[in-house]
Amino acid sequence: MRTRSPECDSAAYRQAQRLKPTVRFITCGSVDDGKSTLIGRRLYDRKAIFDDQLARLERDSRQYGTQGERLGVALLVDGLQAEREQGITIDVAYRFFATDRRRYIVADTPGHEQYTRNMATGASTADLAIILIDARKGVLTQTRRHSRIVAMMGIRHVVLAVNKMDAVGFDAAVFDAIVTEYRAFAAGLGFASVQPIPLSALEGDNVLHRSPRTPWYAGPSLMDDLDAVEVADAPKRHSFRLPVQWVNRPNPDFRGFCGRIAEGSVRPGDAVRVLPSGVPTRVKAVWAGFDTVEVAHAGDSVTITLTDKVDVSRGDVLAAADDPPTWRISSRRGCCDCRSARWCQDGSI
Repeated sequence: MRTRSPECDSAAYRQAQRLKPTVRFITCGSVDDGKSTLIGRRLYDRKAIFDDQLARLERDSRQYGTQGERLGVALLVDGLQAEREQGITIDVAYRFFATDRRRYIVADTPGHEQYTRNMATGASTADLAIILIDARKGVLTQTRRHSRIVAMMGIRHVVLAVNKMDAVGFDAAVFDAIVTEYRAFAAGLGFASVQPIPLSALEGDNVLHRSPRTPWYAGPSLMDDLDAVEVADAPKRHSFRLPVQWVNRPNPDFRGFCGRIAEGSVRPGDAVRVLPSGVPTRVKAVWAGFDTVEVAHAGDSVTITLTDKVDVSRGDVLAAADDPPTWRISSRRGCCDCRSARWCQDGSI
């Protein structure tokens, strides 16, 4: 009787993993809402870390942890020394995991308003967003700001993760009030779905499995929802959108802007607008690798050069000049429709 070799089993496993659909999502929201803890909890509970990583986590928890004797699972994601010392996320951290149905690429993005640009970069390739809210604080300015950026990037599916429910005694009234306020705010952002979930990322409630501490909640756990949501049906605009991920400056004569086209197509000579500044310019050339191309489409990773020397940085967006992203701006001056996509000077967009 023949038996399968370990090499055959390994090859079959790799092939099965390749055939799974891949979903990219981000975690975002205000600072200290528990984004890194949520991803760390998911990795830890599903044993998606190696023994040496666990040993380092135990060691780092003693040095940098803020949870007493508990493991600081957020440290699985916050890898920069400054992040560990300050207890905040600064740059985007990417992690990978898989379930029986899908493979996932998650971008843990910073919540501090100083690093909003990095959050926009993380959102630029995502299919879905998990927007976290601290149950003790409710909907904050940064929650609204990140939600608008998510909408601008074309993300249409949102998980509203009301975190730290353990800190409010798993009070259903607190959860319902936050969900009501957020739905009223997000009604005009064009999301195809908003799934609210009460969570305790620190304790693991409703992360992988339904929690007995929320008997009043009848919805899915976070992972059940991620495995079920159909992100492929998100409507796509046809106008050009390119979130800038890197400024390529190999020599004084070349300045290109690299990224993955989120929507539409682009050709040399096209009129574009730099967002959020709103400055107009034109495309000089489109590069795919080391060669120029006549046209590039959504999903292509390209480098674009411009005819004018305008200020473009990582986190900015290049968009069709005649159809830039639009959203409503809320500020102390009231609400207005903003077609130039400028950031509010008072800290809200």
